[in-house]
Amino acid sequence: MCRSLQRGRFHAAAAVLGRKTGAEHRWLERHLKDPFVKATKQQNYRCRSAFKLLEMDDKLRILRPGLSVLDCGAAPGAWSQVAVERVNALGADPTVPTGFVLGIDLQHISPLAGAVFLSEADVADPATLRTILSLLPAGKVDVILSDMAPNPTGIRELDHQKLIKLCLGLLDLSQSVLKPKGTLLCKFWDGQDSRLLQGRLKEQFQDVRTVKPQASRKDSAESYYLARLYKGK
Repeated sequence: MCRSLQRGRFHAAAAVLGRKTGAEHRWLERHLKDPFVKATKQQNYRCRSAFKLLEMDDKLRILRPGLSVLDCGAAPGAWSQVAVERVNALGADPTVPTGFVLGIDLQHISPLAGAVFLSEADVADPATLRTILSLLPAGKVDVILSDMAPNPTGIRELDHQKLIKLCLGLLDLSQSVLKPKGTLLCKFWDGQDSRLLQGRLKEQFQDVRTVKPQASRKDSAESYYLARLYKGK
């Protein structure tokens, strides 16, 4: 789920209660000055995180027309918006292949033209996996995207471990839904278990690199692992 969506709910609650902490005031001031927040409104993306994927895709060509994409932790749908555009899921350009985008999240996701959404669904649930497989046109996808994050506890190391566990779960998911030579892009927070995740990725993908988009805030511990050329069957 998008961080700004979580923050937005917190701000709304704080406003109702008529009190904000100093940290909240500082976050709100930074948020209002953020050029990516302004661009989000101007370009009608659902969340500023869209610019992280746009930047990474511009540099690394993760998405191409005709590819099928599974967007994990999709709410509110900004990464799916980018994916729909980049894989030509709406068939807007008849000169290139038409792709497919399936998004999934524990939260509700508002409908988006060109994407299929599974709202209030747990990607780790076997029943959800069966539904995913039934919805994929070719049975598997070319790309798995994940901007997933656990609900923060405020304990940095615990939150880090929980996110790494989510990413490791994506590796298990890959065995069922990712095509050979496919791509996995997943967010992680830096910490002692990052190398564990990196090592597991290198076992299953031929090319693994760390990416830190400029759209990620400088004080954020988040980075992304881009794993390419899946070795699975």
